Parts: sequence; structure tokens; C-alpha cells
Amino acid sequence: MTHVTDVHYRQHVMPYYRAFESRLGYAALLGRTRHFGWYEPGHFPWGFAAAMRRMELVLARKLALPPASSVLDAGCGAGDTARTVAGASGVCVTGIDGIEPDVAIARQRSARAGEPGGRTRFLLANYHALPFTDASFEGVYTMESFVHSPDPGQGLAEFFRVLRPGGRLVMCEYSSTPQAQLPPRARSALLRVCELSGMPGMLTMTHGHLERLLRQTGFVVESAYDATEKVLPMLRCLSTLGRVPYALARGVGRGDSLVNAMSGVEMYRHQETWRYVICVATRP
Repeated sequence: MTHVTDVHYRQHVMPYYRAFESRLGYAALLGRTRHFGWYEPGHFPWGFAAAMRRMELVLARKLALPPASSVLDAGCGAGDTARTVAGASGVCVTGIDGIEPDVAIARQRSARAGEPGGRTRFLLANYHALPFTDASFEGVYTMESFVHSPDPGQGLAEFFRVLRPGGRLVMCEYSSTPQAQLPPRARSALLRVCELSGMPGMLTMTHGHLERLLRQTGFVVESAYDATEKVLPMLRCLSTLGRVPYALARGVGRGDSLVNAMSGVEMYRHQETWRYVICVATRP
């Protein structure tokens, strides 16, 4: 049966990821991985692949699960995060995504990697209506995928349902400043980026809201770490790359056609509109 959120993904999320600029940019710059990297002082800012692997290792450490634990990657994309987490921790990761070509790529990459023990598998599924029985996993995580949720409460309820008692949830996600607190240009930029990127969850999750929603769902929130400074070097590079194409597109009235260039430039310019937060929670 089609879930109501499937309509949102078909109409807003898939067109964004299938757009030529998205496919070209994610493939050429990030190897199809779609998340920020983690930077410490002295790290080379243009080393995107190394930075993204560091972010994935941060997630694995925060999961803190023993080998052979079953883990759900909710919004796995091409599966790079799942492979890093499985390789670093020895856990078994089931990745789900609503974009069928990405699921196929994830499977192909794991097969080519000759993954020992088959510690990753990938399925086409919607994390608002998970095809798993209750208490199926010791861990669940999201890596910048929950911002696409049109119904965060339903998504968290599903995570709670499929987690076993004592299970851990790690969410690497954006939060936004309440629109009423933003100057007009910053508010306009935030709204446009979220609309064109299919990210209603970012607007819903104002600062602190995800933590409150987790508690309302029944989770115990262990920590909420503001990692914005750790991802800014990568955003600075993406803003630099996007500045000229975005300016040229705006000059001919087509600024919205380069969504990722616009996002890089506007979100770096208006840093007051967002934060990058890593939440860790457990199911009692």
C-alpha cells in the first residue's frame, strides 16, 4: 500500500536528486555520497572523501554497538555510510532508501568491495512505514536524510518501534532557526533551499525540536552535539565552487535551476539560519 509520504518523495525528493545538476555534482565532487564531512584543525578542506569517511566514523563511534549488532541505515543513498559503519564496528547494516537507482548502486558497490560476511544489505523502503517487525534492530541511524521527512513524528515512531529495548539511535541532521527570528533575506534563502531540495523536515526541526520530539516519542536523549563548526570547511568549499555558476544563473533569471550551487552559496552566506546537530538517543 502506498504511504502518504511516498507522494512527497515522488513529487519533491526524487526530482531533486534526479536533476542533472544534482547527479553531476554528487557524482563528480562526492562520489555519489550525500552528506557533509568532519574537519578538525589542519585537515585539508578540499579532501571531501576523507572528510566524509571521518564523519561516518564519528557516527559509528556514537552508535557504540558491539560486533554483529543489527543496524538500520534510514536513507542509505549509495551505501557508503553503511559500508564504513559496518567495516569500522563489525555490525550488520540494513540500508533502506526511497530512490531505487541508489539502492541498486549501493548493492553493486558492496558486491565490488567483496564485503566479508555480507555485513550490508540494501532495500527499497520508506522509513515512515518500515517493512520490519518490532524490535528488529539494536541500532538505527540517519545521515542527513531525516530533513526530507514530511512527517518527522511518524518517522521517529517507526524508529522506536523497530529498535529493541536498550537500542541506540544516532541522527546527524540539520536544524533551523525559527523563521520569525531571521532577517528577510536569510528567511527567503532558507525557505527556497528547503522547498527546492525537498526538505520540509529542516523547517519543522527548529533548534531543539528534534530533541523534544525524541522525548515525546519515548526515547531518552543522551546528547545533542552542535557540530556546525566541524562541517563548515566543506560548505565553504562548496560555496566557492558554486558562486560563479549561481551568479550567472541568477543573472538570466534561472538561479533556482542550480539548486546545489544556490544551497552552498546561500547557506554559507546565511549561517545564522541553520545548525548541524548530532543527536544520540536510546530506547528504554
